Amino acid sequence: MLFPPAPPGLVPALLTRVDRSAYDVLMPSGPGRVPALSTPDPLDAPTVGDWLLLSPVEPAVVEVLPRTSLLVRGSSHGGSHGQPLAANVDYVLICMGLSGSLPLRRLERFVTLAWESGAQPVVVLTKSDLCEDVDKVIRKVMPHAPGCDVVAVSAVNGDVGALAPYASSTLVLLGASGAGKSTVVNSLVGGEVMATSEIRQVDGKGRHTTTHRELILLPGGGMIIDTPGLRAVGLHASEESLALAFADVEELATGCRFSNCAHRTEPGCALLASVAAGDVAQERVDSWRALQRELAFQARRTDARLRSEELKRWKAVTKTRRVRGGRS
Repeated sequence: MLFPPAPPGLVPALLTRVDRSAYDVLMPSGPGRVPALSTPDPLDAPTVGDWLLLSPVEPAVVEVLPRTSLLVRGSSHGGSHGQPLAANVDYVLICMGLSGSLPLRRLERFVTLAWESGAQPVVVLTKSDLCEDVDKVIRKVMPHAPGCDVVAVSAVNGDVGALAPYASSTLVLLGASGAGKSTVVNSLVGGEVMATSEIRQVDGKGRHTTTHRELILLPGGGMIIDTPGLRAVGLHASEESLALAFADVEELATGCRFSNCAHRTEPGCALLASVAAGDVAQERVDSWRALQRELAFQARRTDARLRSEELKRWKAVTKTRRVRGGRS
């Protein structure tokens, strides 16, 4: 592994696991453990995949090196803070199991988050051994992930050859419980490094076997980060990332007669005409609109939080000045 250069007196380290009070790291001398770093903004907190600079005397994080990418999930409860999931990844592997129904709305959300991270999203259809017509499913999925590779694997059978082009890079797995993420990790590593469990037969949903984020080194020189299954994921993205995830819808919308077309009842709406002609599904357009509304809501929440934090800061400054003035 090639470690980044470090200033004299500091040690470079790769963060491989985050626990509540400590981090597992990999240093040139080998693995180690350091106390967790507290930061005012959750997005500044070290996360799995981060390169760190450590103080070697009393092992502690001195600095988080600049990131090339950052995968962030939004709050599922409408909060304005995001939670970092993984840093410095090249590909986000969005896993969807073929043992049940395809959650296409969730896929569109994950693709948006992946584009926002700065990494390249790849849709991985797992458990292909349980599907009678994999090619048909791939064709069904592709319109919901424009600009993304869509591949199928059967990790339980060791058939993960479709992931070979990415195996020398840094990867992170994203998906719901039971999507087969940990099985994919084990297949790529060539051994049982992540615990797995069967999905429930009643509803086809999986248990949260993986309870933490962890980085694993791959034999080919790459790295892979497994993450716990995500039941609900809030958006933490921009309009640009949403436009990439819905590039087909955005392209159709440019043909509308009016630049401020709301795509509902306006005359000359190219998007409505495309839905009527069967060029794009109404459900996909509805999903696009819903995520636009969610992004707008998140922006308002963030603006309100920033205003509140600024007001609290100025109140504290004013209080300090009054105290000092009274003493003088």
